[in-house]
Amino acid sequence: MQPPYFSIKVPALMAIHAHKKGEESNDRLQQRFKQQVQKSGLIKMIRIKNIHVRKQSKRLERIRALKREGFREENKKKKFYSNM
Repeated sequence: MQPPYFSIKVPALMAIHAHKKGEESNDRLQQRFKQQVQKSGLIKMIRIKNIHVRKQSKRLERIRALKREGFREENKKKKFYSNM
């Protein structure tokens, strides 16, 4: 019989394993596994991937692009007059 262990397999990311060491209790094994998962940042990545972000409408994209252009024009003017 194999000793108990915990593992998580996430495709194309990483695998985290925690095997029982000698007389280690199951609680300690579970605690060690949880620490490994926390340190890897795996849960954070999974939560971020599960959030659905709706694509911006073309109208909003155009409005924001025009605003950016306006800011760039202002900055060009500021740079030009700051050298004088």
